Amino acid sequence: MKPVPHATSLRRAPVQRRSAERLTRILDACADLLDEVGYDALSTRAVALRAGVPIGSVYRFFGNKRAMVDALAERNLERYTERVTRRLAEAGGDGGWRAAMDAVLDEYLDMKRTAPGFSLVDFGNQIPVGARYAEPNHRVADRLSGLLSAYIDREPDEDLRRMFLVAVETADTLVHLAFRMDPEGDERIIAEARTLLRAYLERALD
Repeated sequence: MKPVPHATSLRRAPVQRRSAERLTRILDACADLLDEVGYDALSTRAVALRAGVPIGSVYRFFGNKRAMVDALAERNLERYTERVTRRLAEAGGDGGWRAAMDAVLDEYLDMKRTAPGFSLVDFGNQIPVGARYAEPNHRVADRLSGLLSAYIDREPDEDLRRMFLVAVETADTLVHLAFRMDPEGDERIIAEARTLLRAYLERALD
């Protein structure tokens, strides 16, 4: 199982700081409007208005709203990776893979509850975006394989990637179920998900 490639959704990458700041405002506005009106009612014009930029600035970066939402999903994954990395660094190796698994799940749950637009888009799962070869959970599993391999002292090989993909797919399904049951995430279902993931991972990691 090879790492899944994923080309950027941007038509043009920002070079100057002003351009990067404009891109940030566009994606922030996209996230806020997703929470307010949903994907179907989202428009590039509304995003430009909310971000305070000309509509041409939106189209400089994105060909359509689908590409814009995919870029938001990519940014979500980058921010999620940063949060998990910081959490693991703070733990300093204490708790082994179980602490790492808790960090991965807890940071995802916190973003699900607090990050604008995340409950609708997360990494692209609920609104399928991007190329078919770059399914969102493959992106996440590949990222976690690279991130956690050193932490658990394992090579990020095909077996590890497959294991993390199964774990990510399982967690994704159960977390979405928890948030369908309760807007804040049904804690009983989340606890069941944690137990299930531990039982699955300990076969290979203990």
